[in-house]
Amino acid sequence: MSAAAHTDAALPACPPRIGEPAVPFRMRTTLGERSLESYRGRWLLLLSHPADFTPVCTSEFIALAKAYEQFQAMGCDLLALSVDSLFSHLAWVRSIRDQFGVEIPFPIAEDLSMAVAAAYGMIHPADTNTSTVRGSFLIDPTGRVRLLSYYPMATGRNIDELLRALAALRETDASGLSTPAGWRPGEDGVLPPPLTVAEADARSEAGAPAWYYQPRATDR
Repeated sequence: MSAAAHTDAALPACPPRIGEPAVPFRMRTTLGERSLESYRGRWLLLLSHPADFTPVCTSEFIALAKAYEQFQAMGCDLLALSVDSLFSHLAWVRSIRDQFGVEIPFPIAEDLSMAVAAAYGMIHPADTNTSTVRGSFLIDPTGRVRLLSYYPMATGRNIDELLRALAALRETDASGLSTPAGWRPGEDGVLPPPLTVAEADARSEAGAPAWYYQPRATDR
């Protein structure tokens, strides 16, 4: 098998969107080969970063390492990638360990061919170089994309928000409730919107203050 990262399917016409199947891939990483199928049955946070040995990326990876056990507790694995080589990744994680005392516990994949980055829209056409933007893809245990975000190269991601979003998605899957703005585990969710006039009328007759906004307790 070629060492180059590649997708297991023809490239889509556009990057995967929320609710669509994630594009299959197979890549070399700092912890051995990984594929999308490696994570079947668990959540996966797939992250792209612009380049190794850069200040914002280093801050993100230190923060991700410190939050790693929180992701694991929610059944979520982490997989990072950039177009840097595997050898650059290895040198970088060793430097982070030596300079900051932080072990990077999750794999970092090389994507020298840019096949995976292209399939996921991690390299934006308007950019003047081949660095990947800060893309984040939460993929559920069935292999579907449930959340995606892109940050510019100069702006670091909020790791707490990724944890919160993961918890919100898990809550919706478990209870069927939606999660309002700023929701955190243990707080009330809300019923999904009514889909018929009869359903809206039934909610009003139940004495709710607003038929279109009805909080419900989540499992605490």
